Amino acid sequence: MEATTRWALVTAVAPIAWGSTYYVTHRFLPADQPLWGSALRALPAGLLLLAVRRERPRGDWWWRAAVLGTLNMGAFFALVYVSAQLLPTSLAATIMAVSPAAMMAVAWLALAERPRALAVTGAAVGIGGVVLMLATGVGAVSPLGVVASAAAMLMSATGHVLTKKWASDADVLSVTSWQLIAGGLVLTVAAVVIEGGPPPLTASSAAAFGYVTVIATAVAFSAWFTGLRHLDAGTVGLIGLLNPVTGVVLGMAVAGEPLTARQGFGLALVLVGVLLGQPAARRLSRARQPRPDLHV
Repeated sequence: MEATTRWALVTAVAPIAWGSTYYVTHRFLPADQPLWGSALRALPAGLLLLAVRRERPRGDWWWRAAVLGTLNMGAFFALVYVSAQLLPTSLAATIMAVSPAAMMAVAWLALAERPRALAVTGAAVGIGGVVLMLATGVGAVSPLGVVASAAAMLMSATGHVLTKKWASDADVLSVTSWQLIAGGLVLTVAAVVIEGGPPPLTASSAAAFGYVTVIATAVAFSAWFTGLRHLDAGTVGLIGLLNPVTGVVLGMAVAGEPLTARQGFGLALVLVGVLLGQPAARRLSRARQPRPDLHV
């Protein structure tokens, strides 16, 4: 297995785990305290990774961790909460699906990673597939909800690219832990101010929080930032489209939700888009291009 394929598979752990949180959250976690839910997800995950690596930030990483934690977890989760309250889920998820294109643009500006033609094509195909999977008729659309969802998407895209830029020589697990702790602290303050005390835990909700904390946060973000270390940002962003795919597949397989022909076609388009953006696909495309005739 090629190294790039291996890192792509490692990266895919993140959006697949994130996609599974839809089902776990709706089925087992309290719906009326999302900020506490996010705080109880981020902060314990960060402390768990810190216990594994036992390395504290040094120098610039104190403020970098605060910035990245706010962009990738703190403000991001809060804005997602606002958009979820004001927009239909399908519309909010569709806006978030533009993230691969945003990551390509930010990486071009910040890292000089010029988007490849196949990656741009893959992003267009994948985003179109997400629209087909999730598009439903909506009534009046809240402008504030659209702004919140777009801001969340841009914040995470920027935060992920900055993580790639700043953490090139730092330990991935340490950087992930610092961000989760910083973001978790921001979320805890917001939760206390807005929602009051933490939600009571039952056996099922405690188990669900354990899964979301360990698998969908500690492991997932570690895998995501590992992918950013070894792959270009556009490729990683495209792999992120597996998030809504996982949500749809789990809804069908576990919750018994029907899969329409349109959704099936959209799902196939997403997978094609993700594959088009992978480095192996780009190398194959170049290999098939006719070579110049060197004979004279």
